[in-house]
Order: sequence, then C-alpha cells, then structure tokens
Amino acid sequence: MSRFFEQPASDKIIPLERFRSGKSLSPIRQAEAYWHALRDGATVPRRSQIDPRGLENILNYTFVVERIAPGIARFRLAGHHLNELAGMEVRGMPLTCFFTPAARGQISAVLEHTFDAPSVAELTLKSAARRGAAPLEARMILLPLQGEHEVVDRALGVLIGDGPVGNTPHRFEIGTTSLLPVTGGQKQPVTSAKPTPTPGFAEPQKPMTAAIPHLRLVT
Repeated sequence: MSRFFEQPASDKIIPLERFRSGKSLSPIRQAEAYWHALRDGATVPRRSQIDPRGLENILNYTFVVERIAPGIARFRLAGHHLNELAGMEVRGMPLTCFFTPAARGQISAVLEHTFDAPSVAELTLKSAARRGAAPLEARMILLPLQGEHEVVDRALGVLIGDGPVGNTPHRFEIGTTSLLPVTGGQKQPVTSAKPTPTPGFAEPQKPMTAAIPHLRLVT
C-alpha cells in the first residue's frame, strides 16, 4: 500500500464537509480550505499530512505534482477527470502536457512562484480552438506542500473543466493567473517572458482507462 493511502502520523483526518457552505462551493474552494486547515500558522503543510479520505468528494479533480527541475513538475497522483481531459493516463507526465506550446513558459513561471515564494496560484484556462469542438473553459489551483527534508517541492492541485469534456485531448491557454504568498498579501498577476515553444509529449498516448474515482501513485 502506498504512503498516500496510509493514515497520517497525526492520526487526524480533516473532512471537507467541515468547510461546505452549500452546493455552490467548488472543488477549487474546497481544496483550498482543506489545505489551509492543515497549515500550522504561516507554514506550508507537509505532503504526508494529505489524507485522501479528507478529499474524497473531489478526488476526481485532484492531483499532486512533484518538482523535478526548475519550472518543471510531473504528476505523481491524478484524478480521473484529468485523464479524461488529456484523453490518456497523465501520471508521470509533466504538468505542461495540459498547455499549448505558447503557454508552457507561463505555467513554468507559475510553478517557480508556487515552489520558491511559496505561493498559492490560481489560474483560469481556455482550451485551444479546434475544428468541430467548442473551447472548454477550466480552472486550476496549485497549493504548495513540503516534501522530504522540509523542502517545498510538491503541490496539491485541482483542475476542473467547466462543461462537457467532449473531444480530447484538451490543451489550454492561460487566461488570468493570480498568486497569493503563503505569508499573506494581495494576489498579483503573473508576468513572464515570451515563452519558447517546447516539444509535445515524450510518451505515446494511451487509451483512456475506465473511470476510477481515486488518485494513483507513481511507483
């Protein structure tokens, strides 16, 4: 059994129901409230504190990424909704796989802010227009986490499309981006240099698997 599904050392589960204020509360807000509940003062929560039982009603939209190089993070865990949006299994792939070549420099800059500041990042997204398919709007949040040795190199996130998934894969452009430092402050728009196009997927696409309403661990 993976460490993700083990009971945290604190033996304390914080259920999302504690933060609900009605059906209008989105998975983005629920994940943010859960993350804040795990904080100790102004510190960043530890990856080991995350318990899937506390996130069970939004697991389909939830993911965990790990920083592997400056501006690059790969999926360690991903809910089924992300696989649906990509049209394939995304675990082990970089977060940039969800973005157009023109937007990959922007998301890399956002990742650097998330890990280095650290900051909570929230983005509005819109899929690139394709023949016979309406653009899909989506939202994403990245919530920094401490990995080993108290280094902030993980992030808990939510990605959710606003509408039917339709034809896949979806590649998103970034609409607005806001950052909120963990220590407080006002959200500020992110600016980045003109992005350099990068190659597409490094791995061949795989057919979508059956819906599995939980996160998976990359071994």
